[in-house]
Amino acid sequence: MASANQPRVSVDAVNPWTATDVAAILRERGWLTTDPTPEVDAWCAHAAAILGAHAADRAALAELLALIFHYDAQEILARVQTHEVLARYAARDVLRHLALLLLEGAPLNSERFKEIFAALKEQLKLPGREMLYPMRLALAGRPGDGSLDRVVLLLDDAAALPFAVPVKSTRARILEFCAALT
Repeated sequence: MASANQPRVSVDAVNPWTATDVAAILRERGWLTTDPTPEVDAWCAHAAAILGAHAADRAALAELLALIFHYDAQEILARVQTHEVLARYAARDVLRHLALLLLEGAPLNSERFKEIFAALKEQLKLPGREMLYPMRLALAGRPGDGSLDRVVLLLDDAAALPFAVPVKSTRARILEFCAALT
């Protein structure tokens, strides 16, 4: 039993997944049909690093990767949970401002994501959850937790790589989503 004077040790989530695991899933799903280039290998390693701790098992990792390789705004808008998010206060304002910020700036990476989030927070004066749900919906294809933010961070890099299935960038996704919404 720990005493009250002992410091608490935090345990970070363990990441059992590697670039090899990500590449294997991509091959199984037909998203990678050739030998990976060094750039694709690096992307797989990055994907394993940022998604791995959020995937309880291989199926969960494959599901997160599927969000990168399959995006259809019409399908997303056909879901009930989509309309639950869009019916929330200021959700469409978030999407409008997000679209403008994505279209005017550099490709999305961690720093750019933080900048966009800060700009939205300043412009709209909304709590984080009210901004993140519509952002995740429009870019990752579903509302949910922080693992979707990590999916979003992989999109623009993946869009620039020679996968068997073209990956839609964050700009392409927000344009498709907004066009389907109207």
